[in-house]
Parts: sequence; C-alpha cells; structure tokens
Amino acid sequence: MRSISLLLIFTLLVAGFSSLAFAGDKSVSDDHLVDKVRLKLAGDPDVKGGGLDVDVKSGVVSLRGTVSSEKAKQKATRLCKKVRGVKGVDNQLTIKP
Repeated sequence: MRSISLLLIFTLLVAGFSSLAFAGDKSVSDDHLVDKVRLKLAGDPDVKGGGLDVDVKSGVVSLRGTVSSEKAKQKATRLCKKVRGVKGVDNQLTIKP
C-alpha cells in the first residue's frame, strides 16, 4: 500500500514539473509583443519612440516612422530584438533631415 502511495506521489510530481517546463515554450502573442516593444522604444532617451508605428506579425516586428539619427534607428532594432518573443525586425524607420 505504501509503495502505491509513493508511486502515485512521484507520478504527480513528475507531471507537475513537466507542465512547468513546457509553460515557458508558449509563444508570445503579437499583441503582447506590440505593447512590450512600444514601451521599450518610448522609454529610450535616444530613440524617443512614442510616435513610431509598431506592427507585429508572427513575432516579426515592423517599425515605421522617423527618428533623429542613424544611431537611433540602429538602437531601435537592438531594443526590439531584446524583447522576449521577437523573432525578427523589419526596420523601415527614416531619419529626419
């Protein structure tokens, strides 16, 4: 009887840990990524991305709008890539004269 109880407990523990391991594999929704990327860009002093257009499809971020320098454009790409779940960045930002 005791071995059956131990086996049952062990089985439940293994099942619980397995579900936790796979919980991190869930893909992040595109809407969630849009929010995270917008926050990241808007909070950066170089990019000042509050007015940029951000679109996400299947984890790929598309950026449109204008920034003040090439440095800001490159930094916007780097910031997007740091957001968990982003698979790629299509940076279509232009530099204002």
